[in-house]
This record gives sequence, C-alpha cells and structure tokens, in this order.
Amino acid sequence: MTRNVVISGGGTGIGLATAQLFAADGDQVLLLGRRAEVLEKAGVPGALTYAADLSKPRSVRGVERFVAAEFGTVDVLVHSAGGAGYLEPKVDSDEPLDVVLHNWTLNFGLNTLTAALLTEALKDRLAEPGGRLLFLSSIAAFRGSGSGAYAGAKAALHPYAHDLARQLGPRGITVNVVAPGYVEDTEFFGGAMEESRRERLIGETSTGRAGTPGDVAATLHWLASPAAGHITSQVIQVNGGAERGH
Repeated sequence: MTRNVVISGGGTGIGLATAQLFAADGDQVLLLGRRAEVLEKAGVPGALTYAADLSKPRSVRGVERFVAAEFGTVDVLVHSAGGAGYLEPKVDSDEPLDVVLHNWTLNFGLNTLTAALLTEALKDRLAEPGGRLLFLSSIAAFRGSGSGAYAGAKAALHPYAHDLARQLGPRGITVNVVAPGYVEDTEFFGGAMEESRRERLIGETSTGRAGTPGDVAATLHWLASPAAGHITSQVIQVNGGAERGH
C-alpha cells in the first residue's frame, strides 16, 4: 500500500538517502528544505517538494496547508533537517556572550525548533494506527560536541520523543529517534574536515569505517516498517560502535 512520507532536510545527505528508499517502495514522498533549487535537483522519482524555513511558524503553517491539500494523511514523518551551523552566517560581534547566544539560538533553531514546529503542525494528520514519527539526533547528544550547543539541541529531542510516544501510542503511532555517529558524504561539516580528525573519528568505531547516509536511511526505513510496530520511545544509535548503548 502506498504511503505518504514527509521528510525534512530531504534534499541532501541522510534525508535524501531516506527519501530514495521510500520512493523505491512506491511511496509518495514530500521533500522539505530551505533551498528550493536543492530540492528540485534531488532527483527522487515522483517526489513533491516544498521550500520552507521550518524554524519559522509562518513557514510551517504553509507546509501544513500544502500537506493537507496534497496528502491529507501522513504515514511517515522523518525529521532530517538540522546541522551544527557551519554553513550559517557568523555573529557580527566579538563579545563572548553574544557568540554564545548566537550559537545556542542557532543550533536550537536548526535542530530542535524545526522538529518541534513541524511535528506539532502535522501530528494530528499522522495515520492511526500505523503512523511513524522519526527524529534524527546525534552521537553528540551522548558525548557532547565541543561547544555544547549542537549536542544540547539534539539531546533535547530525546525527552520530546518520549513524551510524544506516550501521547501518540494510544493512536497506534510509534515515535523513535536515530542517533548517527560520524557520517561522510553530507553537508554537515560544510565540506571542511581535517584528515587527522577524520582518522580519529573512524578510529573510534569498531567497524573501522565512516558511516554513510545509506546506513542511517536503512535504519529509519526499517523503523517505519510493519516489522517495527512494537518499537517506540527508543533512541537507536548508528555509529559503528563509537558510542555504546545507554
């Protein structure tokens, strides 16, 4: 049966790899992202696209209206939008607290608010029973990210997902989080990665390799399947053993 799948951050990286898997099943996919040109070039067969800044309520209301018109019901909602802000403009100040405010506000906007606003806009449209709500977290939520801001923003998704799992469970909807480790072939690091850091991150794994967008996409795809119907309120780590389960 064809499902309606909404994927934020669907134009690149993990979001794009996930969209390709659902499209291969014959599902109807909607790609969301800030850059219309990136979404249009994604090349996912039959996919719809809608450009919006999901950290802005007005933009999310536009997504809600579009989904209502095109889909009605949402079977799978995947939150892949986010990042650590490497590609964003820097704060125009050298004052330390201005920098702290900018970094924390930026990261919560990119990673937490985008997920919360879109979820709250669409959660009443999730199929019942059988709806799937999936969040992308990070290994940083368990071990920190250096600055704290990105890790804190991702970690905030965990209790939110647990609350939603209890709220939506009676409707037959599952809610889970996938937390990747180091994944290559994404825009996350803004194209800049020192070889020494790359080697260190790979060296922390038990598998001896970097993750791929496909590794994470396959986990999301499975969590959205009927086989995972009794799995909810979980944080699934996909990191090659770089961080152990908690």
